[in-house]
Amino acid sequence: MDKLISSKDNPNIKLYQKLAASKKYRTEYKMFTLEGLRLITDAVNENAELHCVFLTESFSKKHSVHGDALDFLIGKLRNKVMYISDELGNKLASTEGTQGIFAICRIPSSPRLSDIIRPNGKYIVLHNIQDPGNMGTIIRTADAMGVDSIISIRSCDIYNPKTVRSTMGSLFRTKICLSDEDECFEMFSKHNITSYAAVIDKNAISLTDCNFYGGSAVFIGNEGSGLPDDVAARCSEKLTIHMHGNVNSLNAATAAAIIMWELTK
Repeated sequence: MDKLISSKDNPNIKLYQKLAASKKYRTEYKMFTLEGLRLITDAVNENAELHCVFLTESFSKKHSVHGDALDFLIGKLRNKVMYISDELGNKLASTEGTQGIFAICRIPSSPRLSDIIRPNGKYIVLHNIQDPGNMGTIIRTADAMGVDSIISIRSCDIYNPKTVRSTMGSLFRTKICLSDEDECFEMFSKHNITSYAAVIDKNAISLTDCNFYGGSAVFIGNEGSGLPDDVAARCSEKLTIHMHGNVNSLNAATAAAIIMWELTK
């Protein structure tokens, strides 16, 4: 094992803490944080650019068997691996019962909307989604369902540690584009993409009656207030998930999952 880092004043340790705590620093340094063996392995497998990886004493001892995933990571990362004390690892941890492996990863360039739109594509447009857990779950579901891209409009930071953790690695496999309403509707019109507003409205088309023929983009709104009326009015169609009993709304991530199943089936 290389020299053990135990000081909280180590420059890379301080950088990790800044990035984990603040979107401001993530934007400034163009980096974000990862925690957990599976997430970091996924990052390496998808050729994400890692700045450094921290391994605690306990983690290193537990995963010292030859042929383990740790050997794979060390082989790939070589001089980017740093060993830290368990105490320092507990300070970096954002989860209870942390595994003791952390990384700093560079934020890739966000694709332009014009580069990801294709005539028969299937898209989910997230408008002002604010809960990082919802955002991460939607990204993971989009990856599983084969959605072509997530388009984010004024939503929460996709590199928030909770969002990253909730994606469970799908962040590295899903195209995510940052845009605005005007650009979206302009590109959808140009490429004959039918836009749908997901709303709570008994007069809207039932989700199960939408055939999503050809290119389709579904707008999903804020957890509390839904999709703004002016945005919904600009969409080609309004759709709704008809519900039974006294339930009149669903969690944004749950609604998105149901919609993506119908969108891509």
